[in-house]
Amino acid sequence: MTLKLTSAAFGHNGEIPRRYTCQGQDVSVPLAWSEIPAGTKSLVLIVDDPDAPDPKAPKMTWVHWLLYNIPPGTTSLAEDVKPPALPAGTLEGFNDWKRTGYGGPCPPIGRHRYFHKLYALDTVLPAMENPTKADLEQAMKGHVLGKVELIGTYQKS
Repeated sequence: MTLKLTSAAFGHNGEIPRRYTCQGQDVSVPLAWSEIPAGTKSLVLIVDDPDAPDPKAPKMTWVHWLLYNIPPGTTSLAEDVKPPALPAGTLEGFNDWKRTGYGGPCPPIGRHRYFHKLYALDTVLPAMENPTKADLEQAMKGHVLGKVELIGTYQKS
């Protein structure tokens, strides 16, 4: 079994529709997953862009969305999911806009790649106050049972 991650909005390495970006409604993409490894106690979702600010000269990875402690029985996130509708127990981290929640693609120049990374963990992470991607990655060390990536691209028109 291999962890699988898909979106009804775009295919792997496909273009993310404008609706999910700063040029559209800036709502989160629908995501679905399957084949969660046995022993999974929680899931973590990290959405980031390693091409910031310019894909020809990247200087940083921009974090768009962080969710952790997603219950392992969860198999999807709906489009435009808001905190009250997140699966019970799911917690949010701080993105690079210094807030929780989804922030869609908004590349200043060029076509960027957006990595939607889902991790299956053998533990439930402790609740943290506004954790960053680095905080989550540190807490996940030694607990990852599986990982899958779904990559979408976007360039402003």
